[in-house]
Amino acid sequence: MAKKFEELRARMSPESRRRSHALAQKMLAEMPLQELRQARRLSQEALAKTLGAKQASISKLERRTDMYVSSLRQYVAAMGGELEITARFPDGVVRINQFEDLDGSE
Repeated sequence: MAKKFEELRARMSPESRRRSHALAQKMLAEMPLQELRQARRLSQEALAKTLGAKQASISKLERRTDMYVSSLRQYVAAMGGELEITARFPDGVVRINQFEDLDGSE
């Protein structure tokens, strides 16, 4: 018989619960485009309509590992978000702003 998650969680040590929570938060903060779209409860068809594109082009975009920054910015904007590009260094994080005018909207 399957056990309820709460029962299993109750048996975990506090440290195990902290590690589990941290891993879950990391997984929620990092995801591929397809999962991001699904988490926003959008279909490829709906996103394509917003972008004035075909569903097949959304599918193709979601499978790409290399794309134009402007394409990614438009994709994120169509979901109601804003794309920010940052560079992380040992001594800090820098927001790269040269891509802000790529689509002419800013």
